[in-house]
Amino acid sequence: MRNHWHQYDTELSYHLNTHFNRHFSLRLQNSSNFIITMAQKYAKDQPEGFTNRIERVAIVGAGGSVGQYLARALLKTGKHTVTAITREGGTSKIPEGAKSVIVDYEDEDSIVAALKGQQFLAISMSVTAAPGTQEKIIAAAAKAGVPWVMPNCYGTDFTNASLAEENMTGQSVLPGIKAIEDAGVSSWIAMGCSYWYEFSLAQGPQWYGFDFSDNQKKVTFYDDGKTQINTSTWLQCGRAIAALLSLKELPEDGNDKSPTISQWRNKPMWISSFLISQREMLDSIQRVTGTTDKDWEIDYEGSHERWSRAMDMLKKGDRRGWAMGMYARTFYPNGDGNIEAKYGLANDVLGLPKEDLDEATKRALEMVDAKYNYFTNRSK
Repeated sequence: MRNHWHQYDTELSYHLNTHFNRHFSLRLQNSSNFIITMAQKYAKDQPEGFTNRIERVAIVGAGGSVGQYLARALLKTGKHTVTAITREGGTSKIPEGAKSVIVDYEDEDSIVAALKGQQFLAISMSVTAAPGTQEKIIAAAAKAGVPWVMPNCYGTDFTNASLAEENMTGQSVLPGIKAIEDAGVSSWIAMGCSYWYEFSLAQGPQWYGFDFSDNQKKVTFYDDGKTQINTSTWLQCGRAIAALLSLKELPEDGNDKSPTISQWRNKPMWISSFLISQREMLDSIQRVTGTTDKDWEIDYEGSHERWSRAMDMLKKGDRRGWAMGMYARTFYPNGDGNIEAKYGLANDVLGLPKEDLDEATKRALEMVDAKYNYFTNRSK
């Protein structure tokens, strides 16, 4: 595990220095924050009463798509309490065992009160959330003194400037990170899990290219359909945060080389379930359903052309272009979607299992059968 960690950390630090700082300049240059970070280097130097473990976790969106998996996995460890921060009138079901606290996102004091005493805040918000909501929560977390925040990220490589701009994920991820760093209180860890596998397979043709509507068996391959990108299941995301927050917060001393939460301070934590192409997704679907290419309508569209077409759709007010452009850009055959080749993964350090692709595909097809739709029907 130590060898895995050192290789991962060396590669990650190099790419962060050459990409993240150069393009976004979001890493804090504030000297006071630097001093705080350095002062917290070892557990042995902490004041009396420091436990060197994370026990109290708050989650915004604990009943949502990925949030429910984060909450369940943390509760399953038996090492963590989970407080679900919910808005008044929210309808999401909170996982059993989590404590629900209702807040008003327009009332900062209510958010601060809910976050007091929490050690880690994970934010998982819908894309339909009101603009600026995450920044309000982050400001409240700073006032409450929450030392760690996982911003609403859960996606592709936001340290890659052209990708983050052209697949339109940077505009939702980067302001949250900047808000954390500008406040100068909390450290952040972003879960870089790329796209969610079951969701992206089931949601519709704008995502992974598969169209199951009206009992169709249709797929549009981007380019030749053989470009591989990383993708993660919701279960793997849950296991990742549970494993992360089960580590020590800080190394005991300078001789302690074991993995700690602090080693991801102000960095992405890259995880994945599968490195996979659309062709491999179709192969899995065919194994699960007992079909062959003869049963499928297979079309092809260049990823660059698809992205350009999506941008034109957006300019005309067709919101379907948003997901279509996001996914087409990530499938460019230039390696931008292959995060493990660029940075390595934290999977081994965290002890994450190798998953069964066909089992994940079965779950996606069950979502299709249940008429799952992120915007209109999230029952699954």
